[in-house]
Amino acid sequence: MNTGIPVIKTVDLNLFYGDFHALKDVNIEVTGNRITSIIGPSGCGKSTLLRVFNRINDTIEGVSVKGKAYFEKTDIYHHSCDIDLLRRKVGMVFQRPNPFPLSVYENVAFGLRVHNQAGGAELDGIVEESLRSVLLWNELKDRLDDSALDLSLEQKQRLCVARLVAVKPDVILLDEPCSTLDPMATMKIEELMVELKKKYTIIIVTHNMQQAARVSDDTGFMLLGELIEFGKTSAIFTSPEKKETEDYITGRFG
Repeated sequence: MNTGIPVIKTVDLNLFYGDFHALKDVNIEVTGNRITSIIGPSGCGKSTLLRVFNRINDTIEGVSVKGKAYFEKTDIYHHSCDIDLLRRKVGMVFQRPNPFPLSVYENVAFGLRVHNQAGGAELDGIVEESLRSVLLWNELKDRLDDSALDLSLEQKQRLCVARLVAVKPDVILLDEPCSTLDPMATMKIEELMVELKKKYTIIIVTHNMQQAARVSDDTGFMLLGELIEFGKTSAIFTSPEKKETEDYITGRFG
């Protein structure tokens, strides 16, 4: 990963769903090997911004983008950008766990097989390494042939992260990864995020401000499509510069 420049950066980024102006002149810089939280009320553009970073918004009809977005030095909306490579480097885990209706092993191996990245003993090793990285190996090493659909919700979410890290991304995008989990499972996912940031850059969208305060290094507050404030999490939650940020984190709205 290139440490001399931001891993993710936007410059005057605007996004439209047809005539609806969803993101308005967003400027953000995300530093490597940190957890960045994006907070704000429902409908403020948090998930839309997250999906800019690997161009998942492209799958929605009528989307148009103005301004710039970069992954390291790559202008990701330039016609020369390799979108498949971008999505391998900037991977996403969705709000609800979505394991494939395959075995535990084949879920982790899926991306490696699709991209012809590994086979045989090498594949076995990467599957084990990936499951270890999300603290699932000891739980599932004797269940590799079992259907992933039989796992608990929290195990499914960790498996989805393992499936992602198997293809060696640089950035992990997490869209409300704990919204369907109970408090104990949420704690395990948060512990996992803190461990994973040693190797990856993590950007998380969350409605849970306590979660943002617990796990993130940097936080951005969004409102009505605008990035109102962005900075170190400790500063955002203790001495925000903008009144809108203070009103939100103190529960006056949202």
